[in-house]
Amino acid sequence: MTTPMIDFQELIEKSTDGDWLREMIGYAAERLMAIEVEGLCGAGFGERSEERVNHRNGYRDRRWETRAGAVDLKIPKLRKGTYLPAFLEPRRVAEKALVAVIQEAYIQGVSTRAVDDLVKAMGMTGISKSQVSRLCKDIDARVKAFLERPIEGDWPFVWLDATYLKARQHGRIVSVAAIVAVGANAEGRREILGLAIGPPEAETFWSDFLRSLKRRGLAGVKLVISDAHEGLKAASAKVLGATWQRCRVHFMRNALAHAHKNQREMIAAMIRTAFAQPDYDAAVLQWRQVADNLRPKVEKLAALMDAAEADVLAFMTFPKELRTKLHSTNPLERLNKEIKRRTDVVGIFPNEAAIERLVGAVLLENNEEWLTTRRYMPLEAMAKIGQPQTIEPATLTVATA
Repeated sequence: MTTPMIDFQELIEKSTDGDWLREMIGYAAERLMAIEVEGLCGAGFGERSEERVNHRNGYRDRRWETRAGAVDLKIPKLRKGTYLPAFLEPRRVAEKALVAVIQEAYIQGVSTRAVDDLVKAMGMTGISKSQVSRLCKDIDARVKAFLERPIEGDWPFVWLDATYLKARQHGRIVSVAAIVAVGANAEGRREILGLAIGPPEAETFWSDFLRSLKRRGLAGVKLVISDAHEGLKAASAKVLGATWQRCRVHFMRNALAHAHKNQREMIAAMIRTAFAQPDYDAAVLQWRQVADNLRPKVEKLAALMDAAEADVLAFMTFPKELRTKLHSTNPLERLNKEIKRRTDVVGIFPNEAAIERLVGAVLLENNEEWLTTRRYMPLEAMAKIGQPQTIEPATLTVATA
């Protein structure tokens, strides 16, 4: 029977000067893992014991980057639960992407003081370009595979929203938009469909993004939900042939900006009465009545309601059970907050590729979580979806006071 002391002596005798330290680290790591797993199982490897509460179940390979070089580990797996050695810090894909972005900014000499402090705290002073390249290559491959995967089946509902970030372009700091597309399929399951980085002003940008989604298989879209943007509205109709739903929350903010501060609560309650109607026709009648009542005192707000009627009330043409998810981009709020939380650490990105790397990794993580959670929309309600009522702008004339 071999002992740890004999194994260690053999290690010393067999190792060369160049790799002795690395192999010693690997040996120590294996001994630590064995001790930890023995404690979790309540018994040693192959030992019969009444105190045993778990069993080993093979190994998984993991490369551990140390100051002495890369060490290949065989981490024990357990039949019940998961095990990660205490000396290894769990690092998910997005966390690795964050490290890569910070490293890249550091190497290019464009990091802010906050990023410099974080780099030093993580012990990455003097990181080499080859190390950054190696780390980025692995992350980029996973993010690209996720963002370019085929989209199968019908996706009746698509939400689009933008998060604005700072990046360096040709020696200048500019604001760019990270556009995220989220869809709900015919089975009520929600997934992240795509990401685009660029200027959101032009219709061509939106059209190119939506066409890329169609090339990957996006089909059956009936409603696109987003904030007000003429380029997006035109692109969704032309490329997807879908009705556009203007985010109700953002509309209310824009509308109430035309009212006196003391009137806003009352006016908001009046507008919401249209949303409480049982169907689209009743909502339109109530909407027009509210607009007419407001016209003598708040003419600009009434005119805004006239122009936005079809866009704000589009969600009312769908089953009642789905409307709370369709009237705004609020379902993306948690996702956007997570994106901002990760990107705020960086501040100014060295380039657009770094934005796609980090934001794409965040989206990949969240999508994996969504796939394991319950259905986002009830299947029974999704089965009721037919072609939404056609809304002809010419028929929506508003009676004048």
